[in-house]
Amino acid sequence: MDTRDEISEFLGSRRAKLTPTEAGLPDFGGRRRVPGLRREEVALLAGMSAEYYKRLERGNATGVSDAVVDGVSRALQLDEAEHAHLYDLIRTANAGAHPQRRRQPARKTQLTAGMQQTIDAMSTVPVFVQNGRLDFVAANQLGRALFSEMLDDPQPPVNAARFVFLDPRAQTFYQDWEANTRQIVAILRAEAGRSPYDRQLSDLVGELSTRSDLFRRLWGTHDVREHRTGLKSIHHPVVGDLDLTFQSMDLASDRGLQMLVFSAEPGSASHGRLQMLANWTSTKALEANSGR
Repeated sequence: MDTRDEISEFLGSRRAKLTPTEAGLPDFGGRRRVPGLRREEVALLAGMSAEYYKRLERGNATGVSDAVVDGVSRALQLDEAEHAHLYDLIRTANAGAHPQRRRQPARKTQLTAGMQQTIDAMSTVPVFVQNGRLDFVAANQLGRALFSEMLDDPQPPVNAARFVFLDPRAQTFYQDWEANTRQIVAILRAEAGRSPYDRQLSDLVGELSTRSDLFRRLWGTHDVREHRTGLKSIHHPVVGDLDLTFQSMDLASDRGLQMLVFSAEPGSASHGRLQMLANWTSTKALEANSGR
């Protein structure tokens, strides 16, 4: 990843999305040569000289302070995820002159025994654990049943982005598949800012860009997003439609991993179907253990 290009393209894409009216600037009419704000307008809103902002948007982030990042974020009305992404890009650019700072710990690919025991004990809700690249790391029994089609992928490591973009079953599994494609790309884009030297992440982005025109187009939007809470509407091949809320948590005992816990509203049709899936999963496990 060329960090200078990433900074330039990210800031340019955010600037293009914001109109003078949305930014609180007077609109004097006339034809504007660029979509959204001009660089000079961003500089004015951020409280810096136009030349300084232009250098930053060209990717020259040397010595840029947190206060400058905050000012630009306010000017462009960045949300929390976008602000964090810009900070990560600036941090990476400033570390570029110090190669020893580039080293990053290897991405975890398995849980500790204690955490696996913990999620196995959570028998009434599906639990799915992934790393920042969206590689599958672990699940409890119900989580494996819920995402059985994804986990059926013979190519290791199983990866949510690869499933969504390259496996035709994903378009049936996710009831709002298009929204999931945008979410997946935004999550990976944020992770690329946090982990710019992750070779496996770069390889994954390269593979998806080569094999999926949609991924390549969405990657070019530079949208970023955190994956904290939301609703997943899926069509499970065994029990049918499920509307599940999810909560995600970073694991303090397994740094770099994220645990997603899914649940259905009590008394809803999805709650009943999730219980059916739990019963079906338990039956299949008993049959396997008994050798039938």
